[in-house]
This record gives sequence, structure tokens and C-alpha cells, in this order.
Amino acid sequence: MQTMNTKQPYRIKTISEFHRLRGLPKPEHPLISVINVESINHLPNDEPANFVFDFYSISLKRNCNCKFRYGQQQYDFDEGVMFFIAPNQVFGIEPGNDETLKKSGYMLLIHPDFLWNSPLAKTIKQYEYFGYSVHEALFLSDKEETTIINMMQNMEQEYRSNIDKFSQDIIIAQLELLFNYADRFYHRQFITRKITNHQILNRLEEILAEYFNSDTLAKKGLPTVHYIAEVLNVSPGYLSGSLKTLTGQSTQQHIHDKLIEKAKEKLSTTGLSVSEIAYQLGFEHPQSFSKLFKTKTNQSPLGFRQSFN
Repeated sequence: MQTMNTKQPYRIKTISEFHRLRGLPKPEHPLISVINVESINHLPNDEPANFVFDFYSISLKRNCNCKFRYGQQQYDFDEGVMFFIAPNQVFGIEPGNDETLKKSGYMLLIHPDFLWNSPLAKTIKQYEYFGYSVHEALFLSDKEETTIINMMQNMEQEYRSNIDKFSQDIIIAQLELLFNYADRFYHRQFITRKITNHQILNRLEEILAEYFNSDTLAKKGLPTVHYIAEVLNVSPGYLSGSLKTLTGQSTQQHIHDKLIEKAKEKLSTTGLSVSEIAYQLGFEHPQSFSKLFKTKTNQSPLGFRQSFN
């Protein structure tokens, strides 16, 4: 058996193995399980442990008496939060010291094999919240918690019943409904957390300004969305989702806007040729720069320059 420690993640390959590790009865279905958090035993030791699942995990927890580490962030389960972990993502659990807390909530575990031969097998990867960093977990109201729990319990009731040829389709339909509700709740969270989004936007502007005003642009080319998200310590999906809600533009569009702004500055205030400006802006081929500039402004770089003369 693998040794649990903070360096090497402990891989849990099956839902049955998860049940054994956490002192739960054998799952009634090998590929899907709804677990009441109150029934989960503490970790077998008091040290923090890192884990990787080979299955999807959707958690709704409260007062869990532990710290959860994911994406280099730490989160306390002191209120109703929900988050999503895809297979092969590393996360850590650090047990707390307060034994008086009454943990509550539900976990839904789904093995990818359960989705086999269904459209959801592909579309599940499109739900951005499976990539969100933990400090952007989904905060739920009491009413929203009830909605999610009811759907999890419906799925549990279905696989506990006599399995027939309709069971998988019914459970997958419930899963898709749950994901659609989560999308709705995340959108609500984006709207109600505009201060956080404004802070991200302000920080994005600072990062882009610093990048475009240094020689990094000429050396490395345009910053990627992944690079920007990493500096901001959020996932690319969350960053673009926040910016879309706030400004109607994706991260890539913000990067291009900053590029065009810088290009216009150089075209109107320097005597550099279009090719020289293109190289300074990180383009290997001036034609690529000219094409992007015209797409964004409906003018060629030279046409824009001439409008100032």
C-alpha cells in the first residue's frame, strides 16, 4: 500500500478504494457514489496528505474541520461551499483540531467509465469549474444547497433501486441538470462578486502594462492566457469567465487590445518602420502584426500612421 505524505500524492483509483480508506461500507455501485459527509471517518493519521483521484468528485461541505489545499491555495470549510475536482488533479487535506465542529454535506463521486457512450463523456470537460482554483469555490445560499442536495439524493435513490436499462440515462440526466445549476450559481457569483472581478481586472491591467513596457515582449512574444492566469493565481477558465462577465471580452481580447494600444503609440510617436515595431512587439513576421492590426482597427499600420500626418 502507498504511504501517505505531503510530497507524493496518494492516488485513489476506484470509488471502492475511497470507501475503504474513509471507513465507509462498500459502495452499492462501483462507478458512482453519493456520500453523506457525516459518515466519513477522519484520515488515518493527523498529518496533511495529498491525493489524486482517478474519478470526478463534486463536494458540498460545511464545518468539515479541515483545510483543503488546491492550486496552491488553502480554504476552510466554515460555510456552504461547493467545488469540483477532475481526475488527475492534486489536492491536499489537512485535518483540523476542533473536534466540536459537526461536519455536514455531501460528496458525489463519478468514475469516467460511468459516462461511457454518453454525450456527457465529452461535454463534462467543457465545464470550466472543474479547473477553478479553490479560493474561487462556489459559495451557495441555503436554497441553492437544498437544490443540489436534492439532485444528489435523487441520483443515490436511482442507483440504490433495481438497476435497469434506464438507470444510467436517468442518472446522467440528473448530472447534467446539476452541472447546469452550478453554471447558473457560478454566473450569479460572478455578478455578485464584482469587487473581486474589478480587482482582477485592475491587476490584469498592471501585469499587461508592465509586460508591454519591458523588453520581455520583444524576447518572448505576446503573453499567453495561461501565463496571465498563473501570475494572477487563478485558472485560465475562471479569468476569462470573470472578464467576460465584467467587460464582455476574453483574456485574449484584452491582450490584443493592449498590443494595439502599444502599436498605435509607436506608430504615432516614433519613426520606426512597421517591421521594426512588429519585432519590438514580439512578432516574428511583420505580416502577422499588420494582419492583426488591420483586423482590430480596420486600418493598416501605415494607414494609421498617415492619419497623423
